[in-house]
Amino acid sequence: MKKQESGYRWVVFGTALFAYFLIVSQRTAPGLITDQLMNEFHVSASLIGLITSIQFLAYAGFQIPAGLLSDRYGPNHFLIFGTLLTGLGSLLYSVAPNEYVLILSRLLVGTGDATIFVNLILILNQWFKANEFIKLLGLISLAGGLGSLAATLPFSIWISLSGWRTTFLSIGVILVITSYLLYTVLVSKPKTIFKEDFEGKKRPVRDRENVWLTLRRIFSTRQAWATFLCHFGLVGTYIGFIGSWGVPYGIHVLGLSLSESSQLIMFGLFGVMMGGLSIGWVTSLLNSNKKIYTLVHIIVLISWMVLFLFGEKPPYIAVMVLFVIIGFCSGASSLTFAIVRESFPIKEVGVVTGFSNMGGFLSAVLLPIVFGYVLDLFPKDSIHIGYHYGFIISILFSLMGLIGVLLIKEEKVNKAVLSTS
Repeated sequence: MKKQESGYRWVVFGTALFAYFLIVSQRTAPGLITDQLMNEFHVSASLIGLITSIQFLAYAGFQIPAGLLSDRYGPNHFLIFGTLLTGLGSLLYSVAPNEYVLILSRLLVGTGDATIFVNLILILNQWFKANEFIKLLGLISLAGGLGSLAATLPFSIWISLSGWRTTFLSIGVILVITSYLLYTVLVSKPKTIFKEDFEGKKRPVRDRENVWLTLRRIFSTRQAWATFLCHFGLVGTYIGFIGSWGVPYGIHVLGLSLSESSQLIMFGLFGVMMGGLSIGWVTSLLNSNKKIYTLVHIIVLISWMVLFLFGEKPPYIAVMVLFVIIGFCSGASSLTFAIVRESFPIKEVGVVTGFSNMGGFLSAVLLPIVFGYVLDLFPKDSIHIGYHYGFIISILFSLMGLIGVLLIKEEKVNKAVLSTS
């Protein structure tokens, strides 16, 4: 029995998706304790922004190496190692005695996280058919939304009951256990079920193209830079904000409690999940990735502009609606990888996916840092003004995403395949 026809592929997908869910929760969960960290470690807003950004910097920096290595040697062991490293980073975060260990722990989490998405995409290529791809991207987006959702009200309640250290310690332990589960499902068990698939599948080293030639070709491709900018303007802007300043924004500007502010972020994450689930249906209906994605980027840009124009004290309802809209559009960001899949040969999907994904998390690195510096320009009793001007950063980043989607050259070859998904 072949992998792509076996029911076991759903066990593989479900286990990998569970790991992705846990890891995504660790991208934004530290944003719940921003104020606690500032008080406990006596650090400034800009340093907290740096701690958050270190994680995303590691993520962004390892995207291309992760893609190259996974294209050449397969995704399984890299997914397992990344999950384990993320778990160890969370364990270290939970026992950190000072800000330096906090930085180191987030570096480990970001490095482990860097291997996850690229390899998840490659696992889809191995175990599933092309006409199932966009639907599965929607499920991945849903799992990511649920992971981020877990890092709002549920995590804030958990932190309130047991403290932030116990919460992150528990998640770290679960991730370490999950890495062993991944080894069993991805490596150990398939060797006995699909023995023929493990014989003679690797390309000889001599047939592999030189790494620098591959990178030079990709870096000179307009389509690769277009998808990079798309992710930069859409994903990084959203994750960079909710992962660092979203909860404090609700507390300091809207006057909410920790749980209420977490709930506000949660509404946006409901939008993410709805956006992810809508991808396959809308794409099949309009039969055009670029048209849908262009509309998504326009809506995001307008939403950030409206949030800025509401002024220093925007109405709660308006903020909630805008967060849902921005979240919905962020959930549609999986179209970046649908475009990659239809634009590049399978042997390059991993590295181009990593390059495009790097754009989103480079944005997520820059936004918290710059936002933190803007906030530090204002005294605590005027911090709401700092948040107001900080949204200019989100507007500029979103504009870059719109430029990216306009640069996309839509491929005609695989539309028939995509429309059946």
